[in-house]
Parts: sequence; C-alpha cells; structure tokens
Amino acid sequence: MNPNSSLIDRAGLDRVRIGKLMDRGLEGADDGELFLEYKQSEMLVFDNGRLKQATYDTNQGFGLRAVKDEAVGYAHASDVSEAAISRAADAVRAVKSGHSGNFAAAPARTNRKLYSDENPMEAPGFDAKVKLLETIDAYVRAKDQRVRQVTASLGASWQVVEIVRPDGEIYRDIRPLVRVNISVVAGSGDRQESGSHGFGGREGYQRFIESKSWQHAADEAVRQALTNLESIPAPAGEMDVVLGPGWPGVMLHEAIGHGLEGDFNRKGSSAFAGLMGQQVAAKGVTVVDDGTIASRRGSLSIDDEGTPTNRTPLIEDGILVGYMQDRQNARLMNMKPTGNGRRESHAHVPMPRMTNTYMLAGDRDPGEIIASVKNGIYAVNFGGGQVEITSGKYVFQVTEAYRIENGKLGAPLKGAMLIGNGPTDLNRVSMVGNDLSLDTGVGTCGKNGQGVPVGVGQPTLRMDRITVGGTG
Repeated sequence: MNPNSSLIDRAGLDRVRIGKLMDRGLEGADDGELFLEYKQSEMLVFDNGRLKQATYDTNQGFGLRAVKDEAVGYAHASDVSEAAISRAADAVRAVKSGHSGNFAAAPARTNRKLYSDENPMEAPGFDAKVKLLETIDAYVRAKDQRVRQVTASLGASWQVVEIVRPDGEIYRDIRPLVRVNISVVAGSGDRQESGSHGFGGREGYQRFIESKSWQHAADEAVRQALTNLESIPAPAGEMDVVLGPGWPGVMLHEAIGHGLEGDFNRKGSSAFAGLMGQQVAAKGVTVVDDGTIASRRGSLSIDDEGTPTNRTPLIEDGILVGYMQDRQNARLMNMKPTGNGRRESHAHVPMPRMTNTYMLAGDRDPGEIIASVKNGIYAVNFGGGQVEITSGKYVFQVTEAYRIENGKLGAPLKGAMLIGNGPTDLNRVSMVGNDLSLDTGVGTCGKNGQGVPVGVGQPTLRMDRITVGGTG
C-alpha cells in the first residue's frame, strides 16, 4: 500500500456523500468521528531450534461514533463501503438527544511527526529474519551449557489511521511498531529457571537487529536465568524495598497510572477521585505521561481522536495536578483533552489511556539508596500484576530480586511478591534516584478488553514498609 494514499480514496468512497452520512448519524450529538484503519502485522517465533510460528495478517475497517453527554453510539465493520457506513450511521443515531447544540470543536492541528512512515515488514526479508532468529538461538545456546531452552521472536506492525470529522477535516497518522524478544530457560539438575529481555519501538527493524543490540538482549536473558538459578526463597513480611530503574515503572503504571485516567475520576471510581490539588504522594515524587517522545513504543503523533499527544504532568512534588483525558471525559469534567484518547483498533471505542508514563529523577545516587537499607529487598524486574482501580490495591510478581542486608546486596531471591496500595505507597517513597530510565520498548497495557502499546519508566526508588510476600 502507498503510504501517501488516503484510506477514503483507496476504498473508493465519495467524500461528499460520506460527509452527508456522518451528518445524518451525528445529528444532535455532542461529538463523534469516522475512524478508518488499515493494518499489516507479522510475528515470527523460533523455539527449541526450529521456526514454530510465522504469521502475517492484514486487516482494515472503520468505526463510526456518536457521543451525547455520557452516552456513546458505536458501529464498526471490516467492510469499508458506503453501504456499511450508511448502516453504521443509522445505528449510532440512537444516542441523539432530539436537539442540535454546539458540536464539540475539532482537535488542534499539528505538523509534528514522532516516527517515520517506514513499513518494518518490507526489510529485512523473510529469509533474513529466519536466519537472524537461528543465529540468536545458536548464540544463546553457546553462552552456557546450562541453557536448556531458547525462544526468540520478531514482531512488527504497520498501521495507517484516518480520523474524519463531521466538518470534513481529516487527521492522518502512519504508525510503525517493532519488538524483539528473547527468553531463556537454564537448568541445573532438577531445577530450572527462566530469564527474558525484549526491546522495540516505533521504527523499522534496523537498529534492533544489529549484532550489538540482539547480543545485549541475549546476554541479559541468559544472565537473568542463571541468576535465578542461584536464587533462594524470598523472605516474607513488611520491609523496605528498593525498586530498580526502567521497567519496574510498570508498577507505577498499574498501581497509580490507571487511577489517574479521566474516566475513572469522572465516575468517582478512582482512589484519586476528588483529590485534585491535594498531596497524594511524598514530596519529591513527580509523575508525567508523555506521548511526545520520538520513536518510543507508547508515543503517538496524534491520538485516536486526532488530538496531538502531550507531556501531561500528573503529580508534581507529591501534589495531584492532572488527569489523562480523551475528548468525552475532558468535556464532561470541563477540562482539556490531553491526547490520551486511544483504541486498540477500528472495532473499539476510544477511552483515556496512558502513553509513556514515568516518574522523574531525583537527586540521590542509586548506590546511596541501596546502602541506606538495613533489611529489605532490591526489585529489578517485574512480571505480571493485578490492580484494583477503586481501592488502589495491587499484587506484583518480582522476577528478579536481591536481598539487602546492612546496606549491601546479597543473594538473589525467588518467589517475591510486592503487595500494597498504590495511593498509600506513593507516600512511602523516601528516596528518589538520579538515574531515570525508560523501559526498553516492550509494554502492552490492558483496559476494558483493549490492549495498546505503552512505555513506562522511573529512577531507582526507596519505598518504606512495603509488604513482601515470599516463600521463605
């Protein structure tokens, strides 16, 4: 597909006739749009010395939305035709109020482009990708005789979106996305442990498949697996916890970030509802959501409603100062959209979602933070977690952790879980490191059955009196 060709023209649609259909469907509504999507995606998985999966998919479709107050009418189809859009217009009319008010103003325009139009599936070719996965597999197996299983994968997508407003204005974005992942299982006797490392972003494969890039990822996956092979059962109880920089920001994303999305606060179901302007975290804690970082996995030039993304302050020096907003919730809360209206595909309605959410750096040296802990753990990597938005309660699995005793790192730990309450534990941050880093480009966030790519990050943090669930 030519990246310069309009999806409307490609489908053979008449713009004037489509405009009239939208006018019919959105009559009496406060807001709405026609969202068109074309997407290519691929996934190659090399497992146990052979190519286990090689999939390629192309899909397209549209979604037509009408918004009136809190109500939303939405219809979608993979058939991008005038007849299908006409049926969708009839369906979404159900939310109209019977009077015509002032239709919400269109999003502001931007010339900013945070990533190229490059389609990562065009280069390298299929054979070269398979050869690369074979090379990664051989490299990892040669690293250490304790390596028993290797899984390496390459995944990419190329998405074109067009947002058509009732006034005929069209907002367009072309979004590349790649991810490389390497997982390792190492064993000694009857014991087996795993490690993994992945990286990616909104660009082509080139930077990620250079030898130094994938070798670093492979080395890191092996290191993790061998470290975990030496781990001892984690202690349980209340203790001080040091979180490493980068990916551990996923805990911030889950335990705190979702609670700062506009819809949960408008409905009063967030633990942060009604606390704007109040102290919700320890002094020194500043959190932002930033969709404007070039080529990052969570970044977007415009969101899925056409609004340019922003660097949105959420918490400043412990004070709640902002929420992440889409157009509907921003209007209902008398706030401005922040460029956080996101959807998984044309088959999904947009809602407030995070982009790249992270805590800003402080002034403490990471070594000083670890040295300050008499009895605790150092959590470096996280796996899955569960969060309850209303209460803020969370449980997170730590996949790489170490004992801290008298300010010194000790044995690696197995089976550690962090258990707590996000809003409460924000106030237990006692030291913030000067080593802010973002994750390597692997995050996917789930909400209401929709998954979207996101980024997380933070500096090294000390949190006091956190409940650790362990096996020892």
